[in-house]
Amino acid sequence: MIRVLVAEDQSAVRAGLVLILRSAPDIDVIGEASDGEEAVALARELRPDLVLMDIQMPRLDGVSATRQVVAEGLADVLVLTTFDLDEYVFGALRAGACGFLLKNTEAKDLLEAVRTVGRGEGLIAPAVTRRLIAEFAAPKTMTSVRRENGPDPAVLDTLTRREREVLACLGEGLSNAEIAGRLDMAEATVKTHVSRLLGKLELRSRVQAAVLAQELGV
Repeated sequence: MIRVLVAEDQSAVRAGLVLILRSAPDIDVIGEASDGEEAVALARELRPDLVLMDIQMPRLDGVSATRQVVAEGLADVLVLTTFDLDEYVFGALRAGACGFLLKNTEAKDLLEAVRTVGRGEGLIAPAVTRRLIAEFAAPKTMTSVRRENGPDPAVLDTLTRREREVLACLGEGLSNAEIAGRLDMAEATVKTHVSRLLGKLELRSRVQAAVLAQELGV
């Protein structure tokens, strides 16, 4: 059972999300928040497995709320928003979100996203992934500034050759099963490599690892 806290300021949207989530036998909605501050407070009180977090909320926005929830180790965060603008994507992922979905996502895809993050695998909506990759591929955009002020490539020195290969696959958005197929190893071995490289790089999620791989051009 995946215990979920829903944080969304629009009551009608929140009710719809709760209705969809409660239709699944393996998902339990344990709380609802109408703003970022309430989301953080309820996460501290209820300790959900996952917070479904809206980006734009009063009192405390979703990115700031995500940062607090992740920093305190309260829950994983799946960001849900109507916006696919790059600043929201980067802000949410750097704050430690494990996934990013658009609100026009189909109900079945929302449920699968919750299950995916609940299994410990990060997820970014395909449309957002394409923009993310395009952003990193752009030669003279804010990406250049991000890279100049970005992570030190020396952080990769702690990784083994195999861990670097797995990191590169994460940067492409591959699942554990896809990585296993590409690198000809057991899926359980992939999970071990992912866990070890996250620990070495001091990252909370595979999505953060994917962003780092893109930033460093792994």
